[in-house]
Amino acid sequence: MSRLPQWLGGLGSGLVRLGERLEARKATAEAQPAAGSTPGAASGAVATPVPAPAESAATPVPLSAASPSAPGAAPAGPAGPASGPVPDPATGSGAGAVPPSVPVDRAAPGARPDPVAAVPWGVRVAAEVGWRLLVLAGTLWVLMRVISAVRLVVLAFVAGLLITALLQPTVALLKRRGVPRGLATALTFLSGFVVMGLVGWFVVWQVTENLDDLSKQVQHGITELKRWLLNSPFHVTQGQINNIADKLSEAIGTSTKDITSAGIEGVQVIIEVLTGILLAMFSTLFLLYDGPRIWQWLLKLVPEAAREGVAGAGPRAWATLTAYVRGTVIVALIDAIFIGIGLYFLKVPMYVPLAVFIFLFAFIPLVGAVVSGALAVVVALVTRDVFTAAMVLVVVLAVQQIEGHVLQPFILGRAVRVHPLAVVLAVAAGSMTAGIGGAVVAVPLVAVTNTVVGYLRAYAKEETPPEVSS
Repeated sequence: MSRLPQWLGGLGSGLVRLGERLEARKATAEAQPAAGSTPGAASGAVATPVPAPAESAATPVPLSAASPSAPGAAPAGPAGPASGPVPDPATGSGAGAVPPSVPVDRAAPGARPDPVAAVPWGVRVAAEVGWRLLVLAGTLWVLMRVISAVRLVVLAFVAGLLITALLQPTVALLKRRGVPRGLATALTFLSGFVVMGLVGWFVVWQVTENLDDLSKQVQHGITELKRWLLNSPFHVTQGQINNIADKLSEAIGTSTKDITSAGIEGVQVIIEVLTGILLAMFSTLFLLYDGPRIWQWLLKLVPEAAREGVAGAGPRAWATLTAYVRGTVIVALIDAIFIGIGLYFLKVPMYVPLAVFIFLFAFIPLVGAVVSGALAVVVALVTRDVFTAAMVLVVVLAVQQIEGHVLQPFILGRAVRVHPLAVVLAVAAGSMTAGIGGAVVAVPLVAVTNTVVGYLRAYAKEETPPEVSS
């Protein structure tokens, strides 16, 4: 019985300690930092909330509510130990103030990658280039369709532009001599078209005057050609020659309807040619008189950001076109004179009209020289003999070689020099689009485009800041 009071005293003290622990756990549970408050330090202490900074979106780290040295302090919660003592809200005592919260950066959960970043870089580059090429191809196709629909107007204007490039230096020379602009334009325009009209009339007159004599010489030349073939080492028989002649007669007989329809269509062609000539004349007249003002008006249609570059490219393009036209005229004139002299000494009939044809066909690069030279050789073959035709061929080839390797590089210069592959492709595309007129216009168009693109590229490099260009 003497041990019963001791046992009861120990049980009572144990119950007291158990109650204190339950109260401490209850206080700790109420002081959890779920709402941003600091846990209590002593029994029954109220947690002091620490608000997060307004400018930071990160979750603040809560601070402990009591000093770790205080007796009876509760264990630290999940937020971790405090960085300094917090004053007791009940007594107002404590050492130190609450330091500011420290934001913690966290990545946004569940974020998906950008789809553009998933596409390979090469595919993106190909796509960017591809749709731009499609836009350019579509624009070019629409432009070609429009040009084909108004082909006569476009060719007439381009012909007037080429004639203006040829006659404009004369107008400038007369203006420098004190002649008024209107009078200088009228004199140059009339003299230029009078000279071209006289040249055309002379060619037609020479052909009509020598047509009868030419037909007799053609028949004699065909007879001589048959005799030469029979005696040649090619072993051609009379039956083979007669067979070829019969087939030619049959082809001409079956093509009579086509020839008749072509003759009917020829009237329409003549009307179109006359209309084109009138349009070219009016275009030349107004370009000679109002060329600078027309150019200033065209510049107003260009966006202001690109106007300065286009204004600088225009005079260079015109200088290239002028140099091309004058150089081509000089080269064609030299070809016609020297080949005409060769035809005269070889006693080929109609050497003057043939020389004029050589001059006109020289404006068609590559193709014109071949066609005019072949025409001269055929005329020499059917009117003279095989030896004369061979000598004409030698003269034509010699003059054309001198033209290609000496005259064109010296007269035309580097400003209008175009690669032969570009010339061939341009002539082919121009002839397919607009016939002979397109073949004539193709090469100067390529030369002008080359000059403009080169200037704009250099202009862009000079105007672009270094940080952008790099």
